[in-house]
Amino acid sequence: MTVIDANRMQEIEARYPEYFHRSFRQRFGGLMILIATLVYGLYAVWFFDLPKLLAEAHWERVGIYLSQWVSYDVQPDFRIQDDGSIEVRYPRFSPLGDNPHPDWVVNNPDGSITVSVSGTSRSVTVSKSQTIVTAHGVSVPVNVSSGAPEVVGPVPSWMTVYDDNVLADLGFAGDVSISVDRVKVRKRFLGWANFLFDTQSSFFDKPVGDVLGLIVSGPRIKPDQSNLSLAFDEIWNNSEWQHGDVWTKLFQTIVMAFLGTLLGSLAAFPLAFLAARNITPNRLLNQILKRFFDFLRSVDMLIWALFLTRAFGPGPLAGSGAIFLTETGTLGKLYSEGLENIDNKPREGIKSTGAQTVLVHRYGIMPQIIPVIVSQTLYQWESNVRGATIIGAVGAGGIGLKLWEAMRTNANWENVAYMVILILIVVFLFDAASNALRHRLMGTNSH
Repeated sequence: MTVIDANRMQEIEARYPEYFHRSFRQRFGGLMILIATLVYGLYAVWFFDLPKLLAEAHWERVGIYLSQWVSYDVQPDFRIQDDGSIEVRYPRFSPLGDNPHPDWVVNNPDGSITVSVSGTSRSVTVSKSQTIVTAHGVSVPVNVSSGAPEVVGPVPSWMTVYDDNVLADLGFAGDVSISVDRVKVRKRFLGWANFLFDTQSSFFDKPVGDVLGLIVSGPRIKPDQSNLSLAFDEIWNNSEWQHGDVWTKLFQTIVMAFLGTLLGSLAAFPLAFLAARNITPNRLLNQILKRFFDFLRSVDMLIWALFLTRAFGPGPLAGSGAIFLTETGTLGKLYSEGLENIDNKPREGIKSTGAQTVLVHRYGIMPQIIPVIVSQTLYQWESNVRGATIIGAVGAGGIGLKLWEAMRTNANWENVAYMVILILIVVFLFDAASNALRHRLMGTNSH
């Protein structure tokens, strides 16, 4: 074992003071950061009152909204008349059309009506004096002959009794609302109803084979229009899903993102040369332009959209202008920083030959800065496709406004799902195209 004497120890300490004489920050910096993070986390929990927020949140709505994304419901309404007969009504604009007769609503010989909500395991039988709800392996009668509905026997956990109403929750299959003179059933189906043809279409409720047969070789439904053209028109002008309007608004969003990014890059490019200290040796001009870029970036795109919709009215012009202003600031800063980090030797070499300033920039600067410009511009273009959707919600046009309108009704969640899926597909395609174009222009391998 080697023994180190005091002199040798002092020599080692003098040679490596950073290990033997560490400051307080070096010794306890990591611990202090951890403590500060924990304290901030506790403060955030207290400030936002997270326990109360979590306790009072309507978590059940998550399942309801998600189920409505992938399904639709039909709501037959059974009215018990004074003479004991039962009248069946359907809401206006029912997915089944104006005068539906679904096979899951059966008229019984005794005058009652049975609704199969989910096969035989969940059903509702409505008569003039009693409604029987079958679910979860039991049948629960509800008398409706008195002044208020009355559950016969013990009330199951899936049934809620109010003063003048009894609500039976049948899970994803639907629910039943029972009052003295009215029984309303909500039956849920997977899928999107009438996605291609609405209830007013000539092809509504026809099997797929019949529709294809009419389009390919069937007699014309309208003498002055082919069946193929008629089918396309009725899909495009579907009153429930509004495909034509949705796709038009989606195209507007794409155009807004492209036009705003293109104009922003064209404006930022020459300004970046004036803002770069090593290109333009005018400190005042450099600082003015950099602060101008900071100003344009500091005002969020959403705020610019609000300003411009006030100035020009709602529409794609306001959206394109908001993206243009934001991208001028963002790309101007990125371009100027890229210019300030170039290698000056090629530039000085070309300048020493007596070349003009334009040629110096073309051959001494551009080959170095082009990869930065291409990469950043394509990334911002891809990002602005998503941003254009958000600013559309404040009136800047595009599919964002359409999406916001569907969400505000709180009833068209399947339409919301349709538009969200379209947006995701467009973002995915633009991401792939942006990456491929970036690698192709920069001469790198994308794998």
